[in-house]
Amino acid sequence: MAEHVPLKELLDGLGIDADEVAIHVDKSERRLCLMHGDATVRCYDVVLGGSPEGDKRMQGDLRTPEGSFTFRDKYPHRKWHRFAWIDYPNEESVRRFKARRAAGEIPTEARIGGEVGIHGVPAGMDMLISTGVDWTLGCIAMRNDDLDEVYDIIRPGRTIVHIGP
Repeated sequence: MAEHVPLKELLDGLGIDADEVAIHVDKSERRLCLMHGDATVRCYDVVLGGSPEGDKRMQGDLRTPEGSFTFRDKYPHRKWHRFAWIDYPNEESVRRFKARRAAGEIPTEARIGGEVGIHGVPAGMDMLISTGVDWTLGCIAMRNDDLDEVYDIIRPGRTIVHIGP
């Protein structure tokens, strides 16, 4: 088995600036991949919200939102190791939410929700990822070591994350 090359070394070796890397989450594959243009740099296993099918419709639906986002912030988290806060809801999310509410697809009193991000797991609990069971409230969860690599290249306000079905 090949030795794991740290992400920074891998990017340096490929001549890729971390500012040029985008994050793609494939919900059906439960994979988060770092992309440079159309080229995949590295992928990681993830788990999602407890009801992973479809776009997030409203607060409390346990769905992970779909679309293109940036990051609002990133910070250490007492429970989830680290947290990279996605800018959900963005303008497109709000537009879809309002259209669903107007069409009667969700209750008129529904709220859109927020504070969705990419986070780790409690210390020593990587099996929460390796089991492949979706359990978050709508976030994307990763093994802590994997998150540490990805966290270092996330630039709030600049790094793009695409989340697709």
